[in-house]
Amino acid sequence: MMERGFELPILDDTSRAELENRARRLRAAILTMTTLAASGHPGGSMSSLELYLTLFHFADIDPAHPRAPHRDRIVVSHGHTSPGVYCALADAGFFSLDDAVAHFRQAGSVFEGHVERSVPGVEWGTGNLGQGLSAGVGFAIASRLTGHGYRTFVVMSDGEQHKGQVAEARRMAVKERLNDLTVLVDCNGIQISGHTAHVMPVNIADGFVADGWGVLEVDGHDIGAVYAAVARAVADTERPVAIIAHTTIGKGVSFMEGDPEFHGRGLNADEYLRACVELGVEPTLDAARARRGGMIMTPALHQVREALDLDEGTPREYTRDKHTDNRSAWGTALADVALANPGLPMAVLDCDLAASVKTGEFGIVRPQAFIQAGVGEHNAAAVAGALSASGVLTFFSDFGVFGIDEVYNQQRLNDINEASLKLAVTHCGLDVGEDGKTHQCLDYVGAFRSMFGWRVIVPADPNQTDRAVREAARMPGCVAIAMGRSKLPVILDHEGSPLFGDGYSFEYGVSTWAREGEDIVIVTMGTVAGAAVDAADSLRDEGVSAGVCIVSSPLDLDADAMERVAAAPWVLVAEDHGWRTGLWASVAEWLVLNDRRVAAVPLGVDGYQSSGAASELFARAGLDRSGIAQRVRELLAR
Repeated sequence: MMERGFELPILDDTSRAELENRARRLRAAILTMTTLAASGHPGGSMSSLELYLTLFHFADIDPAHPRAPHRDRIVVSHGHTSPGVYCALADAGFFSLDDAVAHFRQAGSVFEGHVERSVPGVEWGTGNLGQGLSAGVGFAIASRLTGHGYRTFVVMSDGEQHKGQVAEARRMAVKERLNDLTVLVDCNGIQISGHTAHVMPVNIADGFVADGWGVLEVDGHDIGAVYAAVARAVADTERPVAIIAHTTIGKGVSFMEGDPEFHGRGLNADEYLRACVELGVEPTLDAARARRGGMIMTPALHQVREALDLDEGTPREYTRDKHTDNRSAWGTALADVALANPGLPMAVLDCDLAASVKTGEFGIVRPQAFIQAGVGEHNAAAVAGALSASGVLTFFSDFGVFGIDEVYNQQRLNDINEASLKLAVTHCGLDVGEDGKTHQCLDYVGAFRSMFGWRVIVPADPNQTDRAVREAARMPGCVAIAMGRSKLPVILDHEGSPLFGDGYSFEYGVSTWAREGEDIVIVTMGTVAGAAVDAADSLRDEGVSAGVCIVSSPLDLDADAMERVAAAPWVLVAEDHGWRTGLWASVAEWLVLNDRRVAAVPLGVDGYQSSGAASELFARAGLDRSGIAQRVRELLAR
């Protein structure tokens, strides 16, 4: 077999004949695994097979070191063709073909129905169509920022080409001059509901050309032609290149070819035997079934995520002399981290909101690492996730309603793919103010409650924001920092000094007691924390002893702090968030799971509010100083 790297322009006859023979045998393996599992997508796996064999055999990857930093990245966007991916990877030496065939779609197996990053050789878990090119763009940008100099290949289906996120990714690839990015489109003309021309027609080649890509068209089953096209694309140093590979669904088995039914159906026993005869191979279904009851030999390959060793810079201290918004404190801290770590690969993705989300200062400090995605949030979120999984400290900043709600699926996939994205969202809650209902992100905690790997930080004032940002940069995994819009007074301790000033270090999962109290404890977070402290101070003049516990990590409560909270006669949870899924939900959950019977009452947002100044909206919702104090009086009057 020829050397890896696509250095030679054409495939030699020996390698070509060998791969053609392997393709025939692997088509049988695809049918065996999908017939055994009684599910899967054999048709597209068979139409994409030559593309997979070409890439996995000749890209610069090493089966013995599947996560080597300088390896080429191969992303499969149409993850339902996992049988073809697994067979080609096994053929290239990443794991045992027998293992993949026997344990396909079996509970507990790494060989899931859609490709997952835990499979050796798989770079990004997909299957939600339209995601793969964005991930490829992220990997390609990471190659530039890290200096690793690898190439990125993305294999896609034709049925996903009309999705808006794909267009966003195409344009970013050209804008960022990613001439080391190559796309291969399996153009078999069929998707779940029938022929692509009838379901949703799209001129794939024209779309790529219009956005500035080079385009090549080949017979996707001529492995020599596929290799030559990839070699030409690799040699093109001016632009990214798309290879439109014309293929046939179910290629190699006459009764499957061109039939939409086999997009997502395995064969029955009789069909399987007929197909094996056509392919000229012996049936192996019984042997695979016998192995299915045995041990799975291929372990999951998980991403190693460790705390980043970086210089956090010198924390800023904000005072009451001048009110500052948390978003400005975030932007300044971000630039400080960039300046303190000149050799650290970093990236910030912005969606045409730099002036509002305060990423502009970073853009001045690291212009080559400031990536403007335009109004393309879906692509930006996926690009950022792939970047963060490639040795680049990556921040994505947006309004909460765009960076969380609009891209919920992308953030969920970042979680599944074990990314390490830092998401900084501003304008959360009612604090979005005059922008009104459409921009009121009232679930910035609740959205991530439904995931399993994201951590959420909701800082209370500019000082805590400054320190939280510096620590979040160090933290492994995906972390969201949720902020409001308004300028806030610095929160003071009982002696009149900044509560989160000199001597304070942010620690994820640790709450801060701003005030001590015996009659009631106000548990709060984020923008309304200052109002809660002011309410407690005003109540003290009335003889009411109100404690204030400020929570910065609402999904991971401080057990020691909660024990103190649970000892109070009353607990009031005040938050600029929909009360059913935010801090109140976390407090109630903790109390129930720890068998604490406490009179705990929510004070949050119970519906979308009108447009208006944030201060007016907080007053209407009872989340300003007077509203919180009044609610305390009502509870104690019971």
